[in-house]
Amino acid sequence: MKTDVLVIGGGIAGAATAYYLATEGVDVTLVEADDLNTQASGANAGSIHVQIQHPEFVSLGPDWARAYGPTLRLLIESQQMWLGLGAELGVDLDVSLGGGLLVATTPEQMRQIEAKAEIERSFGVPIEILDRDSLRTLAPYLAETAIGAGFCPIEGKANPLKATPAFAAAAERRGASMLTRTRILGLEPTSGGYRVRTGERTIEARRIVNAAGAAAADIAAMLGIPIALQGVPLQVTVTEPVAPLIPHLVYSAAGKLSLKQAHNGSCLIGGGWHARRLADGRLVTNPAHLAGNMTNAANLVPTLGQARAVRSWTATVNGTEDWRPIIGEVPGHKGFFLSLFPWVGFSAGPITARLTADMILGRQPRLPLNGVSALF
Repeated sequence: MKTDVLVIGGGIAGAATAYYLATEGVDVTLVEADDLNTQASGANAGSIHVQIQHPEFVSLGPDWARAYGPTLRLLIESQQMWLGLGAELGVDLDVSLGGGLLVATTPEQMRQIEAKAEIERSFGVPIEILDRDSLRTLAPYLAETAIGAGFCPIEGKANPLKATPAFAAAAERRGASMLTRTRILGLEPTSGGYRVRTGERTIEARRIVNAAGAAAADIAAMLGIPIALQGVPLQVTVTEPVAPLIPHLVYSAAGKLSLKQAHNGSCLIGGGWHARRLADGRLVTNPAHLAGNMTNAANLVPTLGQARAVRSWTATVNGTEDWRPIIGEVPGHKGFFLSLFPWVGFSAGPITARLTADMILGRQPRLPLNGVSALF
């Protein structure tokens, strides 16, 4: 089997890259080891992030935040893309941008939020600082302990169960081929590109996009390319449906928490709490972390203390130490591209794919990657 571009990975970055390439007439084939959208792209909580994540700002410091700052422009651009994707793909993706609230309960947390906001504003992220009264007016559902917040009006949510399938279906309508349950067993360069060996076939490709998420380092290692990428096991919990309550994406400066309410009334509760990895590699929910996550949510939104958790699930998310994306052609490996945005890959999926497609098509990426991508 031959193809011009082989995309490895059936998550949002891979499916969207296939879509953007197929839209411009490129012969593209996507391979996925399992089924489409079964890994982190379909198992995340659907947040559309733009802010610097608060726990990392506190632990890694302002200098790290300033170095990471240029990456925020990619998240802003991706957020703008999310606004039009439903109409473009012909699927309602449940995009809702009610804004993101980073809530403080102590004066020290407010000082940290203000310091972070100053850096974010310098890179074009709109952040408003809310005092207690302003926060109470905007978000009356919060606990009395909330004394203020940073508010980013362009954050929100989308449905992770719909986004990747919508990109994949649109790519297929434009001629892309999808090979699911197709695991890559070998990868080697040839005079005309690359030869990929799977369990059932050999694929000859002129160019390759490695969008395999947490498995991307294993794929790259087949060519001797080291990637400082880790697979981090995380867990998310959903509650029973409750009356409309939370229109925002809510974070807590007091502890790890991301919280949002879906259209059906269920509340999705996450924030980077680790799942347990068993000896055989399977992931299971960590009960202690589930309790901590739910406690943080109930402390910030007291109504949730009465809501029952109905399901928790796990996913392996790709992460890097510096949080920088890895997007572009690998030096010394012509035609081999990486398409990875660690930690917030769902939020950044559209822009990650668009930039990757731009470079494959021989164009300058629409946003500069110098100082942003680890490859530049």
